[in-house]
Amino acid sequence: MEQEKILVWLPSPMGDAILCTPALRAIRRRFESKRIYFLASPTVKQMLSPSNFNDEWIEYTGKNIFKLSQRLKKENFSTAILLKNSFGSALAVMLAGIDRRVGYSRDCRGIFLTDKIEAPMAKSGKFKAASMVNYYLGITSLLGCEADDMQLELLLEDGDLSSLAGKMPSIFSPIAPLVVLVPGGAFGPSKCWPSKRFAQTADWLVENYDATVAISVAPNKTEKQIAKDIVSVAKNKLYSLADTPLTLGELKSFIAEANLVITNDTGPRHIAIALGKKLITLFGPNNPDWTQTGYENEIQIVGTADCVPCDKPECSQLEHLCMKSITVEMVREAAEKMLKNTK
Repeated sequence: MEQEKILVWLPSPMGDAILCTPALRAIRRRFESKRIYFLASPTVKQMLSPSNFNDEWIEYTGKNIFKLSQRLKKENFSTAILLKNSFGSALAVMLAGIDRRVGYSRDCRGIFLTDKIEAPMAKSGKFKAASMVNYYLGITSLLGCEADDMQLELLLEDGDLSSLAGKMPSIFSPIAPLVVLVPGGAFGPSKCWPSKRFAQTADWLVENYDATVAISVAPNKTEKQIAKDIVSVAKNKLYSLADTPLTLGELKSFIAEANLVITNDTGPRHIAIALGKKLITLFGPNNPDWTQTGYENEIQIVGTADCVPCDKPECSQLEHLCMKSITVEMVREAAEKMLKNTK
């Protein structure tokens, strides 16, 4: 008899995919005897691989829902669990003839679902700002899954650390602490702390802790320029990953080696949490409630302004007040606490 198959459609943003790992762990435990397929973008697949939570991967680039539904129909899935919120994902699994279709009833897609849950709403009529970890676990509760905790989880691929060391042999030191700065953000420039302040923080780390400071940015023109700006302002030698592109597997291994990560509210923050690293996160336009994990080794510094939280990718004010309200002194103080036993 053929083993029963379950499809889990993962969110597209890398950070959201990491935030759903507690839900994935709960699904795996609940359906240990079933064959679990993850449907995801190539980027999410790379980030979550290797994984103990699934048996197979289906990559999807988001180009043709109808072609995808035909592909899914051939697999004879008994259940589709939609951690992705889109209208198209619900339509695709309905067209694929999957008997049980589980997800949030939102974005006019409830008609396509057999088991549905309402998204938490605020009195304003907007979605309530609540942890996305619990949001995804809400879906698994419909399936009788028991969640033990909110701990994010990522595994490292054998060989990524050695290939990383081959690319950057001078960056690892058995003595100096490694501090990783993440000054960009896929969401938009409104989440970004000023480059000059990252540079000033980096200089302080080098001068007071003899730290090796590396700047991690995405391989696009905008973030490469941010890294260039920080390096040009800093008085001390910094390492820019803009000059040494890494695979996502190598990036995970790189963050796993860090003694401290200082980041805007962006994807690598969740990587650091999933790998148990000391972390300082700088929040500006976005409400921290969306991404709370209860992680003990994180210090959150939240910018203040009358317009916070606006949740806009670009600042509409004359000055970027929320991020500018976060001073270098605030970040230095947090770094001192994190590196207290490192020097």
